[in-house]
Amino acid sequence: MTARKSQTMKPATAAKKLDVYLPATPAEFQEGVVSRDELNALQADPPEWLRELRKNGPHPRPVVAARLGVSISGLARAGVTEALTTEEIDAIRDEDPDWLERERATQAEVRRQEADQKRP
Repeated sequence: MTARKSQTMKPATAAKKLDVYLPATPAEFQEGVVSRDELNALQADPPEWLRELRKNGPHPRPVVAARLGVSISGLARAGVTEALTTEEIDAIRDEDPDWLERERATQAEVRRQEADQKRP
């Protein structure tokens, strides 16, 4: 009987699953492959670098969008195309620019329509 080979993924896939911005991860993470077991270990007991990235960023656009309550498309329409830190996200929230209010309203409408479609 042969031992099963552990499933591996590219660092970009692992970063996406961990909700972190790949260029901000350590070089050894970016340059290697990540096994399913390693990913599970990172999720179960995150090392300091992962805890720090999740807390302070920079965050990938899906995380930025979620924290601001808008879609990724809404970020793009507003010209936000780069990863942002928690501090930058908080500053946008504090400023409450017009685009953020518009995009939140758009997101709320989309969610309402999706909920309506799910009803029998």
